[in-house]
Amino acid sequence: MKDMGRNMQAIVDGLSREDYAKAERAALAIADHPQPPVGEKIRVMSFIGGNAPRFKAFDGETHDNAKALARASKSGNGEEAIAAFRKLQSSCLACHQAFRQPFQEHFYGKADIR
Repeated sequence: MKDMGRNMQAIVDGLSREDYAKAERAALAIADHPQPPVGEKIRVMSFIGGNAPRFKAFDGETHDNAKALARASKSGNGEEAIAAFRKLQSSCLACHQAFRQPFQEHFYGKADIR
C-alpha cells in the first residue's frame, strides 16, 4: 500500500506539471502492483472471508482505472487524464472506506494508520 500511495503522489505531481510520462509510469505501477507473498495473501483472505469477492472487485476496478489513466496520460490529454485520475482515486477511496479500519484493527491493533 505504501508503494501505491507513493505512486498516487507521483501521479498528482506528474499531472500538475503536465509531465504525462511520469503520470503514465506511476499509473502503470498501480495497475500492475505486485501481489503480496502467498502467506500474507492467505492471512488477508482468511480475514476477509465472505467479503473476498468485494475486495477482489475493488482491486479489479483500481487496476482498470489505473490502466485508463495510463492511456489518457500517454495521449497527453490533460482533461482526460484528470478525469481518469478522479475515477482511480474514487475506487481507492471506496475500498479504503470498506476495508481500511477493520484491516488496521485486526492486523495492527490500531484504528487509523496512514
